[in-house]
Amino acid sequence: MRVAIERERRVGERRVAATPETVKQLTGLGMTVVVEAGAGEESGYSDDAYRAAGASVEPRIDLGTVDVYAHVRPLEPERVAALRRGAITVGLASPASELDTVRALADAGVTSFALELVPRISRAQSMDALSSQALVAGYRAVLEAATRYPRFFPLYMTAAATIPPAKVLVLGAGVAGLQAIGTAKRLGARVSANDIRPASADEVASMGGTFINLELEAEGAGGYARELSTDSAERQRQLLSPHVAEADILITTAAIPGRAAPLLVTTEMVKGMKPGSVVVDLAAESGGNVEGVVSGQDTPVEVEGGHVTLVGLADAPSTIPADASRLYAKNVANLLALMAVEGRVEPDFEDEVVAGACLTHDGVVRHPQTASALGLTTEGTN
Repeated sequence: MRVAIERERRVGERRVAATPETVKQLTGLGMTVVVEAGAGEESGYSDDAYRAAGASVEPRIDLGTVDVYAHVRPLEPERVAALRRGAITVGLASPASELDTVRALADAGVTSFALELVPRISRAQSMDALSSQALVAGYRAVLEAATRYPRFFPLYMTAAATIPPAKVLVLGAGVAGLQAIGTAKRLGARVSANDIRPASADEVASMGGTFINLELEAEGAGGYARELSTDSAERQRQLLSPHVAEADILITTAAIPGRAAPLLVTTEMVKGMKPGSVVVDLAAESGGNVEGVVSGQDTPVEVEGGHVTLVGLADAPSTIPADASRLYAKNVANLLALMAVEGRVEPDFEDEVVAGACLTHDGVVRHPQTASALGLTTEGTN
């Protein structure tokens, strides 16, 4: 079975869907792997390294000859059209925002697996790309804040003066938030955090943070937070206001899969922060947790005595492409390994992981929410 890895086409995307390590894993399962020349260059993986791992490297891949196509970013409809009917794709699909591509996948008879849809159960953890990439994003968010913050993170006691530690507030204690807490603590900051899932308190403490309990709970399916009601969301912002004002660094990570990011911090709250403070919003690409944030840009907010910098962090994992690719490629390879039978990828839809991750198959959009958004049913297209 021919597995293809191409260079990512989207501007700014530096990750790759396979590494030499995962090429060895796939070829060990009896698959043939073909890699487009230069596909791993931005991530630090050379063509020679892929060849040494057992892949063939080609200047251009004819997608019509591909059995399995692994990718990072959601595919464009024109690339879907180049695939043969019955081909399998594995990658991030962003089905809620890429409906044209989902329809193209169904119309082309492509069996597509969206890594966002992998069930959050213990046996699927090695395939959970949302978690692996969130880990990278949480780490990066703290580094972005540190480079913009005009003071030190750690406490310093010197003969000249004592420099107090930075106060970091993290909103959202999922994988990205916990990694941000741990990274900020390692840099010497004093860290506090809030999440509307009560179970996160112990996790925050385990990373060295102080949990802020607002007594608002919204535990959703699969361990995600669910959206608060309008009244509860307003109450949350009121309760967070003094904590935001006290923070030197604010990192927001709250996201609900398939929905716009919840608004946690208003412009008025930002204006209550000290001059020189930095806000890094990891949810900027889905609308942002912070009012006024712009994805991919720094935005100054004028406050008395200076300004606060809003950082709309876009595609944070791609800024650390080597390790982000290492983790992501393992997620892809592990899902393919789950479906591998004697060198072929043969999905068993009786398996809850396979069934849960499948977006389209045999002309049908299998994910109910996406099918509904397209005006279809999971029984067939109409």
